[in-house]
Amino acid sequence: MKHVFIIGARGYHSNYGGWETFVSNLVDYYDDKDTVFHISMITDDKNLKEYKVNDKIIVNPIYVKIKGSSKMFLYTINSFKYYIKYVKENNINNPYFYILGLKLFNYLKVKRKETKKLGINIIVNPDGLEWQRSKWSYPIKKFFLMSEKLMLNNCDKIVCDSLGIEEYVLDKYPKLKGKTTYIAYGYEEINLEDINEQEILKKYNLKKDNYLLIVGRCVPENNYELIIKDFIKSKIDKQLVIISNLSSTKYSDNLKELAKNEKRIVFIDGVYDKIELACIRKNAFLYIHGHSVGGTNPSLIESLSLTSLNILYDVCFNRYAGEDTCLYFKEEGSLTKLLNDENKLKKYKKELGPKAKKKVKENFTWKIIVDKYKEIFK
Repeated sequence: MKHVFIIGARGYHSNYGGWETFVSNLVDYYDDKDTVFHISMITDDKNLKEYKVNDKIIVNPIYVKIKGSSKMFLYTINSFKYYIKYVKENNINNPYFYILGLKLFNYLKVKRKETKKLGINIIVNPDGLEWQRSKWSYPIKKFFLMSEKLMLNNCDKIVCDSLGIEEYVLDKYPKLKGKTTYIAYGYEEINLEDINEQEILKKYNLKKDNYLLIVGRCVPENNYELIIKDFIKSKIDKQLVIISNLSSTKYSDNLKELAKNEKRIVFIDGVYDKIELACIRKNAFLYIHGHSVGGTNPSLIESLSLTSLNILYDVCFNRYAGEDTCLYFKEEGSLTKLLNDENKLKKYKKELGPKAKKKVKENFTWKIIVDKYKEIFK
């Protein structure tokens, strides 16, 4: 029996972000009866105990008392420590620790001798360029940059979810050649044939092809401010629908203030029902993806599989995913220019939509992704 311990996501089927979507789909689609996944889950309830989802999925609640930005760092370290103890106590042979993100700093190096002695295979997924995220202060950015170096140099394998990330790693750390592998996120095909799409659209006051869509976390590196400003300057006679976690933060409040006089802009505070979100994606006139930091974003892959036209922020991570099936914007005014030519957009919808869907089916199905992970966890 193989044991894979996943560290760094908030849990299994947790409504939050990319890591949580990835973990849930990976283990759900992983069709190997001889592999057991142990998934750490952050919790404020210190009495919550380990539980089995089924014979191949075990969830381990990790209690973290503190609040604030350091909570996830402590959670990752505590998960790592917990699983080392777990491996010892249960005499598990040759387990895999799959660490998502770069929050362990030098702790991986400190424990390197012990993990080797226990036969633990350490795999790190660095995600995107975490140290470039604008939400972090200068000291935290420096922390991530150093953590990147320490973690990538003290693991057995590096999984890059974008070819752009793999290029970055090999360019910056040439000695790691042979240690990296590229495995993208997968997408979950959702069948809407028996779904009343009009009822779902009505629930959110939307009309087919009458809105542009953004889905993602409300953070500066997703370029919401640039998109809103360029949309306001455009003449397109459609809504801009922004689906995001709109908890009261300074950034989200600033965005609402920026859009307060624009009746075409609509904010929706999170849609976590897969069918409803798929329906909203499918019926959008186009999708705008402003993410500038990260690898192959799950939200982008989902959109390529459902939305007939996708306009992406022009960085290598998005280019590798969309290639010639999408349109691109970057400098201020470039999105406005695209949106102002509605006839050309309609033409692109007919040309690029089928190409994007074909690309997703040939490269990003969960069967393809799972088969690649089976090569890692062998």
